[in-house]
Amino acid sequence: MQSPFKGLRSVTLAAAVILAAATVAYAHHGWSWTQDGFFELRGKITAIYIGNPHATLDVDAEGEVWRVDLAPPSRTIAAGFTEEVAKVGDEVTAIGHRSRDETEKLMKASRIIVNGKTYDVYPDRVPPA
Repeated sequence: MQSPFKGLRSVTLAAAVILAAATVAYAHHGWSWTQDGFFELRGKITAIYIGNPHATLDVDAEGEVWRVDLAPPSRTIAAGFTEEVAKVGDEVTAIGHRSRDETEKLMKASRIIVNGKTYDVYPDRVPPA
């Protein structure tokens, strides 16, 4: 006779795997994964993505490619930043907070400046003037 707990163990294992995956995905949402002080990154755009869960830019800064997280697509577009206002090769300045893990080339931007235009994707988090 098969143990009635075998199915329960499978369900418990599946739930644990899903929870672990969700925890990893959640770790980079919000701002808790970033340093407190403002960080500025300047370089050339190598890729633009306007999609879920966050819009992103890949930026070549002195030979190192950084991932710049922006806001979710609706908020990024509402700030005026769309795929039409920038292109690969454009100079960009991203201002926000870098990852607490300094081995990661990753930051979350509250403001980006491209082609002389400023886009505040998180206007409540831009540095004071």
